[in-house]
Amino acid sequence: MGGFFGVASKEDCLFDLFFGTDYHSHLGTRRGGMAVFGENGFDRAIHNIENAPFRTKFDKDMQEMKGHFGIGCISDYEPQPLIVRSHHGTYAITTVGKINNSNEIVEEVFTKGNSHFLEMSGGDINPTELTAALINQKENFIEGIHFAQEMIDGSLTLMVLTEKGIYAARDKMGRTPLVTGKKDGAYCAAFESFAYLNLGYENDRELGPGEIAIITPEGVKTLLAPGKDMKICTFLWVYYGYPSSSYEGVSVEQMRYDCGAKMAQRDNVVPDIVAGVPDSGTAHAVGYANQSGIPFSRPFIKYTPTWPRSFMPTIQTQRNLIAKMKMLPVHDLIKDKKLLLIDDSIVRGTQLRETTEFLYQSGAKEVHIRPACPPLLYGCKYLNFSRSNSEMDLIARRVIARLEGDNVSEEVLKEYADPESEKYEQMIEEIRKELNFTSLRFNRLDDMLEAVGIEPCKLCTYCWNGQE
Repeated sequence: MGGFFGVASKEDCLFDLFFGTDYHSHLGTRRGGMAVFGENGFDRAIHNIENAPFRTKFDKDMQEMKGHFGIGCISDYEPQPLIVRSHHGTYAITTVGKINNSNEIVEEVFTKGNSHFLEMSGGDINPTELTAALINQKENFIEGIHFAQEMIDGSLTLMVLTEKGIYAARDKMGRTPLVTGKKDGAYCAAFESFAYLNLGYENDRELGPGEIAIITPEGVKTLLAPGKDMKICTFLWVYYGYPSSSYEGVSVEQMRYDCGAKMAQRDNVVPDIVAGVPDSGTAHAVGYANQSGIPFSRPFIKYTPTWPRSFMPTIQTQRNLIAKMKMLPVHDLIKDKKLLLIDDSIVRGTQLRETTEFLYQSGAKEVHIRPACPPLLYGCKYLNFSRSNSEMDLIARRVIARLEGDNVSEEVLKEYADPESEKYEQMIEEIRKELNFTSLRFNRLDDMLEAVGIEPCKLCTYCWNGQE
């Protein structure tokens, strides 16, 4: 994933830029960056944040960089923002999204005169640089940004820092958010709506799908009107979004309460306590407990002062070890108890299986698992949701392959996505046995979408049912 923040201010913007960017640290783990424009022109800093928080790496840069306009990002993949010089002049650019057709775009760009791209350490082309190359093919930024969004298969939300202001553009289908805030003498733009509130800004508005705007200290001006169709990622509410955020006017925390409540309404298990896998399942569990009347408790606690985030290492075995090391049991809340545990989702299933074994070893009588979303049947095509190289990394797809063989048609997958079908029930039981849960019940797609509360046609559900 990734997140970004931008500021256009009559005064120096570094304080707001530094902390506004830092408030996106939950969205990425590899690189952080800031770029500014001021009296001395453009300045930029990029650091590796894999083993240290953003603030510790950029504290010195914050003291030295100066500017009235600035953009910053937290990236889960590529180094950015990039500073680019073209016929548009010098500018800085940062992006959030995913490019599926990068090879085709590279060949297209080469045929139109681009001489080379700088490879990243893994041999890939930086997708932000590729986006800049597309922008540079047109006569102005508005045409260039729109052209890039049309050319890219996947998603693209971006900010471009220039001498005159910050161009902000939301993905053409609105798959990721872009919101603006305002205060006296300054306007800002952010992925997360809460990121500017403690900096003295108040909400301005959300950009619509495909909308392009320019942000200056005087305001936010639309340059290209938004489209009517939207497919915002539902997983933002289920997992990725920070609890204090809201998207399309819907609170992340409230959606998770409602999601848990709907799960409780369909359940028939009566455990001793309801718990959430820290931290992504906690709010769902609160909603479940409030609806069911079963006490909410915390039978294990995440030790966060020093341990990094569990999905930070790219090697799965290291991720599993870190996830296990962070969890500390509260034996008095586990021993001889029937536990109902809620997590945001089951992807590979490895960590949740180890968590369940850990609870059994700590004396739990039963462990009932309730993921807050349906089984994941498709790898995301639009966001870097998972590091999975294959859909066979998804436990649901592995189980289906065992039951059906390697060549599974789309029609058969639709049956497995239907919670009323026999194939669905068979898949759930196979997952339950493989992961050693006492019982397993996934949230239903219709209930989850109802918990979001906006029109289902505006929500992307591809990873659950393959519908674009």
